[in-house]
Amino acid sequence: MKKTILVVDDDLAIRTSLMLILEHEGYAVTLAANPAEAMAAVRAAEPSLILLDMNFSRATSGNEGLTLLRQIRIFRPEVPVVLMTAWGSIPLAVEGMKAGASDFIAKPWSNAALLELVASLASAPGGDDRADAPESDGFDRSLIIGNSRPMRRVLDVVRRVAATNASVLIMGENGTGKELIAETIHRNSPRATQPFVKVNLGGISRDLFESEMFGHRKGAFTGAVADRKGRFETAHRGTIFLDEIGDVDAGCQVKLLRVLQEHSFEPLGSSTPVRVDVRVVSATNAPLPQMVVDGTFREDLFYRLNLITITLPPLRERVDDIEPLVRHFARGQAEFSPAAMELLRSLRFPGNIRELKNLVERTILMFGAEIGEKELRTALADSPVMRPATNDAAATIGANERALVEEALAACGGNITRAAARLGISRQALYRRIEKFGIDLL
Repeated sequence: MKKTILVVDDDLAIRTSLMLILEHEGYAVTLAANPAEAMAAVRAAEPSLILLDMNFSRATSGNEGLTLLRQIRIFRPEVPVVLMTAWGSIPLAVEGMKAGASDFIAKPWSNAALLELVASLASAPGGDDRADAPESDGFDRSLIIGNSRPMRRVLDVVRRVAATNASVLIMGENGTGKELIAETIHRNSPRATQPFVKVNLGGISRDLFESEMFGHRKGAFTGAVADRKGRFETAHRGTIFLDEIGDVDAGCQVKLLRVLQEHSFEPLGSSTPVRVDVRVVSATNAPLPQMVVDGTFREDLFYRLNLITITLPPLRERVDDIEPLVRHFARGQAEFSPAAMELLRSLRFPGNIRELKNLVERTILMFGAEIGEKELRTALADSPVMRPATNDAAATIGANERALVEEALAACGGNITRAAARLGISRQALYRRIEKFGIDLL
């Protein structure tokens, strides 16, 4: 089998040149123009060697290249990485060697020297000839319900990342289970026996931020009647989970960055630094990369937080998990018929797993142990946020109720029964909305 070489460089001419040289020598070549493409290739394939440029057009300092190198070492620690850098960036290559690169080569390179280096490293044990590493029998995924393909991909990343000390950013819509993924990372990490401290940053006011996160000493402010540990000190040697990280204002971002850089802080009312050893896992449903571009989230803090990013799929993209989730939430108290399950699979669930849980529990309270399609539709009748996934209109009735009702009526030729079914509500609920908005049925 041919050895596969992954070439990562933002310069098309260099990628093309390396591809021609390496293919002529009998290697298979995969090309990536940026870190996102590189990580996709690393996850999907098993290269025997990676040739990695350290300077991308958006990050001439080399920080993006170093971050990518650290990510690669987490997902493919056994694959040798050769850094490609200009002569003026040799110190950067040395830093890359410290971060786990096997060697470096300066641009412009000698083809003979490059091929000799590739041949020596690509022939090392590993690469395309190795089998997939078996899953650890000790991997704890007990918090995660479902085995759909999207969730298996997520858990594969969790399995690889958990054993490291890398910071992780979990992104996804509300209700997708970000906190459960964070705790799963902690449970499978070397810190599993140490504290797992959850912090909802969206619920901490700016005035209380320092006291909550870094603690205070007695007398630091009015009401400080005793010393109090902050969340970072409580999480010492363990994991701190920073939920809703996108809600942190600019001033608090600076304070967070400082503790992540220096691994120490001063409690309010104290001038003595407290050193901490914590792993940081953060989560948000906010578009942090766009916030960085807009200047509302610090770029240096963003790169500190997201050495590895895990994006959770919404429930509508993992419908195969709906049935096991329903059984889990029903807790043996009720059984949902096949028709009811099919209806559940058709819903958008903008509130994701949290919305499904609420619906299951509400339906059982209303109808008891046997839940059919009729009972489920009745429970859905006054739900303002769910409708069939096959409808391409907005996901929530609450946001644009009148427009949604008028659209459904028009599509169904004014037929109340069909329009109600299209919206996922009862005829009575639809009539109430028609009356509420004064919609003319003629």
